[in-house]
Amino acid sequence: MSQLIILPDTEYGIRLGNIQRALSAQHIDAALITDNANKYYITGRVFSGSAYIPAEGMPIFFVRRPVGLEGDGVIYVRKPEEMAASIGLNMPHVIGLELDVTPYSTAERLKKIFSSSDMANVSKIMSQIRSVKTDYEIELIRQSGVKHERVYRRIPHIFRSGMTDIEFQIEIERISRLEGCLGQFRISGNSMELFMGNILTGKNADNPTPYDFAMGGEGIDPSLPVGANGSVIRPGETIMVDLNGNYTGYMTDMTRTFSLGNVEPLASKAHECSIAICHEIAKTARQGMEAKALYELAEKIVAEHDLHAYFMGHRQKAGFIGHGVGIEINEAPVIAPRSRDILAIGNVVALEPKFVIPGVGAVGIENTYVLTADGLTSLTNAPEQLINLE
Repeated sequence: MSQLIILPDTEYGIRLGNIQRALSAQHIDAALITDNANKYYITGRVFSGSAYIPAEGMPIFFVRRPVGLEGDGVIYVRKPEEMAASIGLNMPHVIGLELDVTPYSTAERLKKIFSSSDMANVSKIMSQIRSVKTDYEIELIRQSGVKHERVYRRIPHIFRSGMTDIEFQIEIERISRLEGCLGQFRISGNSMELFMGNILTGKNADNPTPYDFAMGGEGIDPSLPVGANGSVIRPGETIMVDLNGNYTGYMTDMTRTFSLGNVEPLASKAHECSIAICHEIAKTARQGMEAKALYELAEKIVAEHDLHAYFMGHRQKAGFIGHGVGIEINEAPVIAPRSRDILAIGNVVALEPKFVIPGVGAVGIENTYVLTADGLTSLTNAPEQLINLE
């Protein structure tokens, strides 16, 4: 095997086989993979260049950097136009590109290189393949979950009276990085930006953000308008912690909520409702279910508790309660009212039914789960109750 491939042989074979079968089913002769997340999925590493995956036969890895990679299928190129000579007479009739994430200028350049080929979009194919995790991937996510949980259990011990939300966030980020967090929240597309996560306290949780997040926050600069804004954490307010869980290249997503002193009963009620939603969905979810059915179940529980006005935001609401997670934080399936996704064993999803209580802050939890034959099993097992930091 090529030095470029650092996945175990069996794992690489599973992933390559899944891609090639999907290409054949869609009558696509080959895919040219340029997106970092997909290159990482295929090879176990990020490199500058592209992976040419034929529907049949051996892949070719066109590499610019790093130098020194050798082995079958590795070809160094200075520019994409050099790929054509290597493919030669086997130029595909239909070439698949990741058109959801490929810049226009790059796509136009590739169209000229593959001028005799028809173009197809393989972004959805890659998304669907990656949404069903292998045992190897699930183990990496489980390892991230263990470290993520370890960090969250330390949070009550690092709070100091008089802290601002950003000071609190920095201290949590510090212990997370020391635990081995890579720091990167890999996000597909350009629909949102984030540093290492969100810390939301008090009324800042009700500040709308331009991104489709469950929660908002003003941020500390208009260039990144989300999350902590420098507010002092005050008695009677909640502090929601939604921090990065990327410790292995595969991440978990977890939210826990804390308070400074006692909070009003409505906030406590909403927090308990969030826990109930997660537990009920975990018991209910099964292979073959429509993802939107889980959203509908959450809405039913919210209605029973008369909390709809605060559900998934107050001034501005998010349009989902869960999402796939793995290499990226916004993978399939999406748990939303108009989702067309169907649940499959091996899906890893983050459920985040949250609430914003005006004058108090955000409440609720988020866990990362893997779907098995018995339902959803949590991979993030820090205490779920509202924890008083006093």
